[in-house]
Amino acid sequence: MNKTIYLVGARAAGKTTMGRLLAEKLNYSFVDTDIYLFETTHRTVAEIVEKEGWEGFRKRESQVLKDVTQPCRVIATGGGMILAEQNRQYMQKMGIVFFLSAPAKILAQRLMKDPNVAQRPSLTGLSIVDEMEKVLEERHHLYMDSASHVVNVDCEEMQILGQFLDALNID
Repeated sequence: MNKTIYLVGARAAGKTTMGRLLAEKLNYSFVDTDIYLFETTHRTVAEIVEKEGWEGFRKRESQVLKDVTQPCRVIATGGGMILAEQNRQYMQKMGIVFFLSAPAKILAQRLMKDPNVAQRPSLTGLSIVDEMEKVLEERHHLYMDSASHVVNVDCEEMQILGQFLDALNID
């Protein structure tokens, strides 16, 4: 197998953590689109949004998706990557898409432990729990629409990794 693997899901779903583990297991390279964007622009998501608005950020994010796509790579996407239909179609066409799914309450707990506001600015101005519920409500169908496979991430890392490997038919 030499496909590109995309990980989609809300903030704090574990896309970066699990992406690194999966890439290591498959002997693939790994890229996080938010980190790549920071490394190439020298600006955080919050700084880009402040200067260019969410529309400018989303445009840059879509370009990054194309820039980093290549065979034998695991890509952790930003939580809103799926908002653009062109991104959903592109990922489906170019590889395998995993939706890392967890309840809003679990994601909110993870965010409260590591808010990282520079890379994870508030999308709504609501409390973390309310924001996660609202974002999941608005985006869940887009994550599902994008996904080749859905992975429950409300469990231990090795169990999550096992779900990836089972879906890919790898021992």
